[in-house]
Amino acid sequence: MKFKYFFLCLSVFIFSCKTNKSSAEKNTASNTEVTITKRPNVLIIFPDQLRRYSAGFWSKEPYKNLVVGKPDPVITPNIDKIAKNGIVFTNAVSNYPLCSPYRGMLISGVYPEQSGIWRNCRAGRDDSLKDDIPTMTSLFKEAGYNTSYIGKVHWLENTPEFDSAGNYVGTTKSPGGKHLNEYDTYIPPTRRHGIEYFYQCVKDSHFNPFVFSNDPYTIDGKKDGEVHLPKKYTPESESNVIIDYLKNNRNQRDTSKPFFMMWSLNPPHNPWGDKYTDMTMVNKYYNTNKYPKIDDKLVVRENADFEAGNHARNYFGAVTSVDFYIGKVLDQLEAIGELDNTIVIFSSDHGEMLGSHGKKGKNVIELESTAIPFIVHWPERLQSRTTDLLVSVPDVLPTVMGLSGLKKNIPSSIQGTDFSSFLIDKNTTEVKKPKASLLMLGNSRGVLTERYTLCLTEYKKAKDNKEGLKLKYIYDHKVDPYQLNKIDISEKPKVASELLAELSKLLKKTNDPWYQNKKYSDVIPY
Repeated sequence: MKFKYFFLCLSVFIFSCKTNKSSAEKNTASNTEVTITKRPNVLIIFPDQLRRYSAGFWSKEPYKNLVVGKPDPVITPNIDKIAKNGIVFTNAVSNYPLCSPYRGMLISGVYPEQSGIWRNCRAGRDDSLKDDIPTMTSLFKEAGYNTSYIGKVHWLENTPEFDSAGNYVGTTKSPGGKHLNEYDTYIPPTRRHGIEYFYQCVKDSHFNPFVFSNDPYTIDGKKDGEVHLPKKYTPESESNVIIDYLKNNRNQRDTSKPFFMMWSLNPPHNPWGDKYTDMTMVNKYYNTNKYPKIDDKLVVRENADFEAGNHARNYFGAVTSVDFYIGKVLDQLEAIGELDNTIVIFSSDHGEMLGSHGKKGKNVIELESTAIPFIVHWPERLQSRTTDLLVSVPDVLPTVMGLSGLKKNIPSSIQGTDFSSFLIDKNTTEVKKPKASLLMLGNSRGVLTERYTLCLTEYKKAKDNKEGLKLKYIYDHKVDPYQLNKIDISEKPKVASELLAELSKLLKKTNDPWYQNKKYSDVIPY
C-alpha cells in the first residue's frame, strides 16, 4: 500500500509539473502570438497618393515631434481617431512610389521582379500581376474568410478586350478590340485572386468613373463586365457599398465567417480641378477666407514651390473628404459591434510632392513621394503607440496574416517580414528590426534608413548618350530634413559604405535585375 501511495503521489507531481510547464509555455507564447478565440476581420484602407504628413494628428502631441519637417494643415478627425487608438509607424515607405508596382507588392507580399509589375499597368505594356502567385485575398479566402475588394485596382495588363460601349467581351476581335481606358482596366472574374465580392472603379475621374461589380444591385442590375456609369463621387459610392455589405441585408457575405476587405480610394490622386473635387470640403476648410493665397500657411514645407503646389486647396479638400467617408464606414463597423475585433490598416500607395522640389505627383526618391502613412488599429488586441520600425510594402501581407493567427499559412515564397509579434509585444526578441528599406524607381535604386536616403541613378534616356551611374548621392535627414542638399557618396565614405552594403543585401534578397546582372559592381559590393 505504501508503494502504491508513493507512486500515486509521484504521478500527481509529474502531471502537475507538465501541466504547469505547458501553461508557462502557453503564457510565454501569448506575449508574441495572438491567441485567437474569434477570428478578427481585416479592413485595409489605402487612398491613392496620400502623403504621410497629410493628417491632422501629426500637428498634435505626441506625434508632432516625430515629423521630418512640418506636417500639413489638414482636417482629418477620423484618421486622427485611428491614430490615437492604433499603432502609428513613423518610417513606413512606399518602396516603389508608383500605383501599380505598389499594388503588386501589397497584395502579393513580394517585390516587383516576383510580382510581375515594374511599371504602371497601361495600354502598350505587359506589366501585370502574375496569375500563379499567392495573394492576400486568395490566402484569406483559403483560410475561411469572406473576401472583398472595393475601389481602384490597377494591377492587370491593359488589353483591348472591350466593345465600343466599354463592356468587357474578352476578345480583341470584333466586337472587342477597344481599350476601356488608357491607364487602367477591368479585372475579369478569372483573374481576381480569390476575391469573392467585387466593386471596381476605373479611371481617374472622381465623379465619373467606369464601374464594374459582381453584385447587380450596385450597378443598376447589370451583369459583371457590363460597364456602369453612376456619375457619383467614388468615395461616397464605395462607402455606401461597404456599409451595405457590412449590414448584409442582401446576404452579400456569410456572417459565420470573418471578412477580409481591401478598399482603395482614388482621391486625393489627381486630377485636382474643382469639377473633380468635393468642393464642400474645400469651401468649409480651405477657402480663401482661411487661406487668402497659396503660401507657407497652406504649403508648409520649406522646400516647396508655391506655384507647383497650387493644387493644395483641392488636394487637402480631397483628403478631408476621404476622411469623412472612412468615418462613415468605421461608424458602421462600430454599429454592428465589429470595430474592436477588426484589424484596420490605414496606408497609401505613395505620397504627393505638392510643390516640394518644384514638383507635383510622385515617382521620385524624395521623402514627400516615398513616405506613406501606416497605422494598425485593433483595440481588442493592440495597445496604441508609435514606432520607428522601418516597414516596407511587402511586409503587410505576412504581418496581417500573423495578426490574424495565420502564421502557418504564410507561403515560403513571401519576401516581406511578419512583424505581428512586434506589434503585439514591442519588447519581443523574435523579430529583428531592419536597418534599411529598399527604394526603387525605373532608373534608380537606393535605401532608406532612419537617418539617411541613398540614391543611385543611372543614365537611361536616349538624350543622355551615356551609360553607367549618373548620380550617387545621400540625403541626411537629421541635418537636412527637407532634402535640399545632395551629398556625393565620396564625401561621406564610411556612411556610403554602410548604405551600399545594405543596398547590396536588399537587391539580392529581392532578386532585383541590378543584382542578377551585377550592375555597377564597382560601386555596389555584391
